[in-house]
Amino acid sequence: MRVLITGNMGYVGPVLARHLRKVLGSAYLAGYDDGFFAHCLTTTSELPERHLDVQRFGDVRSITAGDLEGFDAVVHLAAVSNDPMGNRFEAVTDEINHRASAAIAEAAAEAGVKNFVFASSCSVYGFAGDGRARGESDALNPLTAYARSKIATEESLKQANLKGLTVTSLRFATACGMSDRLRLDLVLNDFVACALSSGEITVLSDGTPWRPLIEVRDMARAIEWAITRSPESGGQFLAVNAGSDGWNFQVKELAQSVAESVPGTTVSINADAPPDKRSYKVDFSLFKKLAPNHQPLQTLDTAVAGLRDGLRVINFDDRNFRQSERIRLRVLEKHMAEGRLSADLRWI
Repeated sequence: MRVLITGNMGYVGPVLARHLRKVLGSAYLAGYDDGFFAHCLTTTSELPERHLDVQRFGDVRSITAGDLEGFDAVVHLAAVSNDPMGNRFEAVTDEINHRASAAIAEAAAEAGVKNFVFASSCSVYGFAGDGRARGESDALNPLTAYARSKIATEESLKQANLKGLTVTSLRFATACGMSDRLRLDLVLNDFVACALSSGEITVLSDGTPWRPLIEVRDMARAIEWAITRSPESGGQFLAVNAGSDGWNFQVKELAQSVAESVPGTTVSINADAPPDKRSYKVDFSLFKKLAPNHQPLQTLDTAVAGLRDGLRVINFDDRNFRQSERIRLRVLEKHMAEGRLSADLRWI
């Protein structure tokens, strides 16, 4: 099997490459990345790209059918990857996350690729204040440029003539867990970093908003399923919530779990905070039905422990980590300030 992973030098890619090498053995694995975050390593043991057969460098906005010839599956991770980045680069978010994604799928179809896996997001459900878990057939309420870009891509993929290409849009829950290129701009990862660096977790909301989470190793398992999914299992195009019903948590529960894992940590919750509109539960029953052998294996405890232990290995103690390269927006801003990156996120 031959698999191309775009955006492989980000947060999920290193874990995915290691997982696919383990489960697929001698498969041909290639990465395609522009390298914005290549230097943001949080490992002392190895370069994660050693699990690949080849690493290509380039802008996903320039991928053609010729780049995809000979591949059985394309896993499209590349994106302007969260709400703060989407707000800062709103037009570019649409250009990269939506238009380039749709163009890559069309190129994959032209090149004869069998499976295209798109990393979408449960953030498309936005505010769901009634407490009912949202399923794939429920109305969407994207609140940010990032979430809107994911929905726009799904709509384009549904409407495009993709010939024999099987498309799986994995609406991932909020990612968490240790990685060779760890991001600390994710809620659980942020809480663990706070606990280790300052001994205090400050929850800016009243702690009641709901967040569905998925550990990055379980994201890799979901992608493993999707790269070989047949149209008989979900249709030619499938948008499916990827995660587990047991991973719907309130923010205050996440903070408390981290505090229990890092003794001496205090938790401060702003009881007077205005309601956080980013609150939603998600129903993952369709994913459980379609992918029974690729269900999440990690627990909240193992995710927190993995983050805690992984950060301790690299002697993490940066109280100012929100201004560091562990925050992806800060990396892009530094590239731009030092003249390496243009405003439309192209290398200069």
